[in-house]
Amino acid sequence: MKNATLRQLKVFEAVARHLSFSRAAAELHLTQPAVSTQIRTLEGHVGLALFEQLGKKTYLTQAGTELLQFSRAIIQQFHEADTAMAQHRGIAGGQLNVAVISAGDYFFPQLMVAFARRHPGVQLNLTVHNREELLGQLAENRTDLAVMVRPPPQDDMQSDAFAPHPYVIVAAPDHALAGQARIGMDELLRHPFVVREHGSDTWQSMEDAFGAHMDRMRVAMAIRSTETIKQAVIAGIGLGFLSAHTIGRELADRSLVVLPVEGFPLILNWYVVHRREKRLPPVARAFRSFLMDEGAERIAALIPSARL
Repeated sequence: MKNATLRQLKVFEAVARHLSFSRAAAELHLTQPAVSTQIRTLEGHVGLALFEQLGKKTYLTQAGTELLQFSRAIIQQFHEADTAMAQHRGIAGGQLNVAVISAGDYFFPQLMVAFARRHPGVQLNLTVHNREELLGQLAENRTDLAVMVRPPPQDDMQSDAFAPHPYVIVAAPDHALAGQARIGMDELLRHPFVVREHGSDTWQSMEDAFGAHMDRMRVAMAIRSTETIKQAVIAGIGLGFLSAHTIGRELADRSLVVLPVEGFPLILNWYVVHRREKRLPPVARAFRSFLMDEGAERIAALIPSARL
């Protein structure tokens, strides 16, 4: 073990967490052969197999299960050491680690760039996840800040709303409901929907919007990708329930229209979240203040549909 490297332990932890070499490679931005090489090298240092293949599934060996606990502790120690050193570097020398749900992918890079222009020297690290993955990022301390619509309910999480987040019903311009002045729920639910997967922030927001009417919804397709949902709606497969922050381009080129449905838009909030006991680096504290002070105004300026 004395020749094992931190990089090898990080690769091992990712493979162990996913139980998949390909998923770990995608997360780490490596090729699958590169991940396999790192694992073989680590197994050589350990002198034991860390994974075993049964059929098409990958499992940790007993040695791998034990090493995983030590690996996470070592990685955490390095992270805490880096955070401590960041306190001395200040904002300019720090790395900003932020994880967002997929709807934030449409505007969050611009917010981070605006912040970085104000603080030259800041390194930016943005990752995009579905809700389950994002909660995992927080629980495993793999991000400083998380941005989502539905903050976790745990008491050990600090959650603060910083901007409104509207949801709307969208349709293709030639849809039967397009052009109507006002649409009631009964009329709306006669038509099929293309929706996000169960458990996603968007799905849970849709449950808020439709309440007891959810049982009447006809789901034509359930899709994990917001972009694919938009294309399915444009193709006429069904209506869409989407964040207004994700459809600015489609509204501009008139490939989608927002329907005037009673009770919409549904206005929720964006939250910035971090573990309550976490010692945030100066750059993360500064970015959190930036979101609280300027986030709503900047999002509205970037995305006209945010003003719905």
